[in-house]
Amino acid sequence: MRVLSIMILAALTSAGCSKKPVDEEPPPRITYTEEREPCEEYDHLRRAYFGDLHSHTGFSFDAVSYGNHHPPSDAYAFARGGTIGLPPIDSDGEYERAVALARPLDFAMVSDHGEFIGEVGVCTTPDSGGYDHETCQWLRDTPEDAVVAFGIQTASNDPVRVVDCDGDLGCVEDAALERWQAIQEAAEEHYDRTAACGFVTFVGYEYTNTFQVSNNHRNVVFRNADVPPLPTTYYQALTPYDLWAELADQCLDAGTTCDVMSIPHNMNLSNGRMFVADYPGAGTLDEERDAASLRARLEPVVEMYQQKGDMECRNGFEGLLGDPDPLCDFEKQWPVDAEDCGEGTGSGGMRLWGCVSRYDFVRNIFKLGLQEEARLGVNPYRMGVIAATDTHNAIPGMVAEDDYHGHVGIVDDTPEERLSTGTITHDRLINNPGGLAGVWAEERSRDAIFEAMRRGETFATSGPRIQVRIFGGWDYPEDLCADDDRVAEAYDGGSPMGGDLPAMSGGDASPRFVVWAQADPLGAPLQHVQIVKGWIDADGEAHERVFDVAGDPGSSASVDTDTCTPSGSGEEMLCTVWTDDTFDPDQPAFWYVRALQNPTCRWSTWECIGLDPTDRPAVCDDPDLIRTVQERAWSSPVWYSPAP
Repeated sequence: MRVLSIMILAALTSAGCSKKPVDEEPPPRITYTEEREPCEEYDHLRRAYFGDLHSHTGFSFDAVSYGNHHPPSDAYAFARGGTIGLPPIDSDGEYERAVALARPLDFAMVSDHGEFIGEVGVCTTPDSGGYDHETCQWLRDTPEDAVVAFGIQTASNDPVRVVDCDGDLGCVEDAALERWQAIQEAAEEHYDRTAACGFVTFVGYEYTNTFQVSNNHRNVVFRNADVPPLPTTYYQALTPYDLWAELADQCLDAGTTCDVMSIPHNMNLSNGRMFVADYPGAGTLDEERDAASLRARLEPVVEMYQQKGDMECRNGFEGLLGDPDPLCDFEKQWPVDAEDCGEGTGSGGMRLWGCVSRYDFVRNIFKLGLQEEARLGVNPYRMGVIAATDTHNAIPGMVAEDDYHGHVGIVDDTPEERLSTGTITHDRLINNPGGLAGVWAEERSRDAIFEAMRRGETFATSGPRIQVRIFGGWDYPEDLCADDDRVAEAYDGGSPMGGDLPAMSGGDASPRFVVWAQADPLGAPLQHVQIVKGWIDADGEAHERVFDVAGDPGSSASVDTDTCTPSGSGEEMLCTVWTDDTFDPDQPAFWYVRALQNPTCRWSTWECIGLDPTDRPAVCDDPDLIRTVQERAWSSPVWYSPAP
């Protein structure tokens, strides 16, 4: 086992990590499912890595139509620290803007829509035979018409192909094979298989189910280069259950090294459809249990946040038990007076039509999972959390509020457009720069990061590189945060996020949680840290409660919105051991961390003050314009189920 250098060890300790006592033998290294050199830097206590698993290039119909002609390789080069051009494109065919990340990512995945990758290939290749098809002309000349034409098919229960070559679909099929191969080659080109383990890519795509204009999309992530011949799309799988069954058949149960997961996103635009507790085709409790197990097997993580809003929670739903949470008002898409779906579902959510459901938000989905586990013995919604950008500009990880360039090509390529209400296909002002996925992994390799996601040892941030951790146990000493070996002792004495609270060690014990958060060294200080608890009572009713556990929620820290100059103090690191005195051993429960920065300017405020006062749009003077944000990070939950 390679010994970490003193410099690396010091960095880990300062970041809240620590080493095992020298007389203990660390666990064996992870097992690779692919051929590669072992990583030189390896930490069995795990370290935080940041990435973006949701980005689109010119291979996606709704990216190329708005001026993004970059191939997947360009997106990976950008994620590694390269410069990329953004639309619009001038008369010489050159991009008019150029951007780069202040800090490269640790991992990324291009998630181009599996639907229509063949059609986009045909429409952008002059000698394809279908280049002059009407839909292809729309794609090149009238973007909104093209996006609507393609999008209608993903909203239909009988989708048809909208591009062919004189009635022949063979050219589309050939183009799809060519594009899927290019996606794999780009991931391979930029994946560092050397011992340096500098950057990780994943092969994947987006499954685009928009039935009845409600979002039911997933990002499909493959563990290694062993992938199916083509993506399974809405054309082959009209429901997520069809998708999961196909992925299990093609990959998980195929007897190969293929491994895969499906990541749901933007349930806030699903009208309750993405996480409604139904099991299509299941006629018995056993069949429902099997369907729930399939879902749990394929979906270990969920997006908590991205450019189309925060999906943690929302106030105002009828019948929710617990006090309103003022921090649930963060980066919402729906207006406050939107119709409540109640126990039903709606339609039109992709364009903020219809109703909004309590099950469009992760906190309520977690509670629903506890209820389903009590009924079925399986929790279909036991998921860790991540965040992403969902950029359609091939710029994964571009999340800074003070350096926001939009994410949808010519739709939001100027400050004036970004500050406006939007188009028939995309919103603007209510959007945000997006977030990052965080994982606690032993090393920067595909297998290590994939396994971290599978076990739910993940966290989400609204953009800053805040690190958060939570461990649950029974016997943690109250002064553990002062211990140099606190991480090793936290693992030894309990379970990290994504895991189950260990079996009770005493009759009347209350669980203890080690909570730790580290500020982004290039961001604002931390203000305070909370634990969010959800549980199910003896009558099956779901409850929630938020606890302030560290820092100062009443801090006077602020920001001057005329200059974006911050004031007030904060913390670089917050750590505590918190005891849940409300614990009832008969009640299923979960606990997760929410860490808050001091207030800073929202991107829209940066845009407004960056414009000459005579050029500022009227919205800059609107008293209802949200001018500040409290950036944050969320951990995955620690779970508890009563003994049978």
